[in-house]
Amino acid sequence: MPIIDPRSGPSYGTMEPDMEHEREQLLRDESEVEGQTTGQSTPDDIQEGVQKIEAINLTWTAKSLMVAYVSIFLMAFCTSLEGQTVMSLSAYATSAFSKHSLISTVLVIQNVVNAVIKPPMAKVADVFGRFEAFCLSILIYVLGYIQMAGSTNVQTYASAQIFYSAGSTGLQILQQVFIADSSDLLNRAFLALLPEFPFLVTVWLGPTIAGAVLRTSSWRWGYGMWAVILPASFLPLALTLLFNQRKAQRLNLIKKRTKRHTSFVGILRRTWYDLDVGGLVLLSAAVTLILVPLTLAATAKNGWKNAGILVMMVLGVACLCLLPLWESNKKLAPKPLLSLHLLKQKTALAGCALAFWYFMAFYFSVQPYLYSYLQVVQGYDVATAGRVTQTFAFTSTIAAFSVSLLIKYTRRYRIYVTIGCVVYMTGLVLMLTCRGEGASHLQILGTQVIVGIGGGLVNVPVQLGVQASASHQEVAAATAMFLTSMEMGGAVGAAISGAVWSSAIPHKLLQYLPEETKGQAGDIFGKLTTALSYPMGSPTRIAINRAYQETMHRLLTLAVIATLPLIPLSLIMVNYKLDKMGYGNSEPQGHLVPAEPEQSSEDGHSKRT
Repeated sequence: MPIIDPRSGPSYGTMEPDMEHEREQLLRDESEVEGQTTGQSTPDDIQEGVQKIEAINLTWTAKSLMVAYVSIFLMAFCTSLEGQTVMSLSAYATSAFSKHSLISTVLVIQNVVNAVIKPPMAKVADVFGRFEAFCLSILIYVLGYIQMAGSTNVQTYASAQIFYSAGSTGLQILQQVFIADSSDLLNRAFLALLPEFPFLVTVWLGPTIAGAVLRTSSWRWGYGMWAVILPASFLPLALTLLFNQRKAQRLNLIKKRTKRHTSFVGILRRTWYDLDVGGLVLLSAAVTLILVPLTLAATAKNGWKNAGILVMMVLGVACLCLLPLWESNKKLAPKPLLSLHLLKQKTALAGCALAFWYFMAFYFSVQPYLYSYLQVVQGYDVATAGRVTQTFAFTSTIAAFSVSLLIKYTRRYRIYVTIGCVVYMTGLVLMLTCRGEGASHLQILGTQVIVGIGGGLVNVPVQLGVQASASHQEVAAATAMFLTSMEMGGAVGAAISGAVWSSAIPHKLLQYLPEETKGQAGDIFGKLTTALSYPMGSPTRIAINRAYQETMHRLLTLAVIATLPLIPLSLIMVNYKLDKMGYGNSEPQGHLVPAEPEQSSEDGHSKRT
C-alpha cells in the first residue's frame, strides 16, 4: 500500500505512454476535477497558483513525485539541523552584545513574523504558484542567515530575525501546502510528518554541532554556513516543479486567465487585492504593536508608564479591532488574507483556538528559558542542555508518526487530540512539581518526554481537522490559519515569559545576591556567560540559582494554566470520518462527513465523485 501515489490525491489523472492520448486523458481529468472542486467556477474564479498546482497534479509520475518528496525531506533535514544548531547559539549571540535577556524579544520577533507571514505566503502560493513561493522563501531565508552572521549589534541581530523567520515559516507553510496538494486525507497525516522526521536525528546532532562551532570558530559561522547548504537542498524540488509546470503548459492544462487589466496601475490593483495587502498590514501591525511592548516594558524607562509603550499597545489593539472589519468587507478585501468564514465552523474554530493555547504553554515551559535554566541551575553543558531541551522535538516526532498511522487505519482523529491534551497537561504538571535544583537527570528528561508525547499527539490531528474544513481553493488558507494561530500563541507566550523573566530575575538577584556581588547584578542578568562563571556552591551562584529557580516555577505555573482550555476544545471538534471526506463539493461545508450520524443534518454529506 504505497504512501506516495500519483493517483491517490483528489486531482490526479493516470499517465499513458502515448503523448496525444495522455493529453486527451489529462484534459478530461482536469475538466472533471475543475467541476468537482468549484462547481460552477470558471478559471478566473480560481487563483492562478491553485490552477497551476491542479494542472501540475495531473502531470505527476510516481518517479517525479518521489523526487519532490525526497527534496522536501532534504530541505526539512537542513532546516531542522540548522534550527537545533542555532537554538543553542542564540544565548551566546545575544550575550555577545550583553543582552542575554533579549532572547525573549528575539523570539517574539520570530513568532510575530511567523504568525503574520503564513497567510501572505499561502496567498503568494495561491496567486503566483507553489514554485514561485518556494523560491521567494529560500531567498528570504538566505538573506536572514547572512545578516545574522554579519550582525555587529543586537539591533541588527534582531532585525535579521525578520528575514530569517519569514523564510523559515514560508518553507514550513509551503511544505504543508504541497503535501496537502499531493495527498488524500488518510495519507496526509503521515506525509505531513515528513518535514518532522529529521528531528529524530538532528535533535542530537544540533547541540553537538553548536558546541563544536563555539569551540573551533564562533557563533557567526554557525549561521553563515546554512546560506549555501539550504539552497542546494531545494534544487531537486525546484527542478521537478518547474519541469511539471512546463509540461502542463505544453498540454494546455493551465488555462489562460481573462485579461482584465493591462496597465501598470491595473496590475498593481489586482496584486493588492489578490494578496490583501491591507489585511496583511493590519495583522502585522496588531501583532507587533501588542506583543513587542510586553517584553520591552520590563526594561524600558518608567516601565508601563512609558508613553511610547502605551501608544504602541493602543495602536495595536485598534489595528486588531479593525482587522475583522476589513477582512469581512467584500469591497476592501475581495480575496481576504484570513478566511474568517472558516471560523464559523466549530471544528476549524476549536482547532485554531487549541493550537493557540497549546503553543502558548510551550513558550512558557520549554522555550525560551529552559535552556538557560538547565545550564545555570542544573549545571549542564551546552550540548547536554540542548539535548534535554530538544527532547520535546524528538519524542513529539515519534508520537506524531505513531498517531498518523493510527489515523490512517482507524479513520478517526479526534480521540487522539483529546488523549494528547491529557498527556500534555500531565507532563507540564510534572515539570512544575518534579523539576527543581538537585533533581535527577531522569526526572528532568522524563518530564520532557511526556510533554513531547502529548505535543505530538495534539499537533498533527488538529491540523488535519482544520484542513478538512476547507475546499481545495482554501486548503492553503486553512493551513495558514491553523499555523498562524499556533504562532500567535507562541508569540504571546514568548512575550509574557520575556516580561516575567525581565522583571523577576533582576529583582530577585538584588534580593538574594551577597553584598559583594550586588553590583554585578546587571551583568549577571545580561550575560549567560557571567552567570555561569561563578562556581557551583558559592554564595553568588546559590543566589543566581535561586532567582532562576523561582522565576522558572512561575513560568511553569502559567504553562499549566494555559493548558486548561485544551480538553474542552478537543471535545468541540467534530469526529469526522476521514475516508468519506475530500475535495469535491461546491458547498463550503457540504464536503464534510461527520462520524456521528446525529450531526449529519448540521454539516451535510458529500456528493461522492
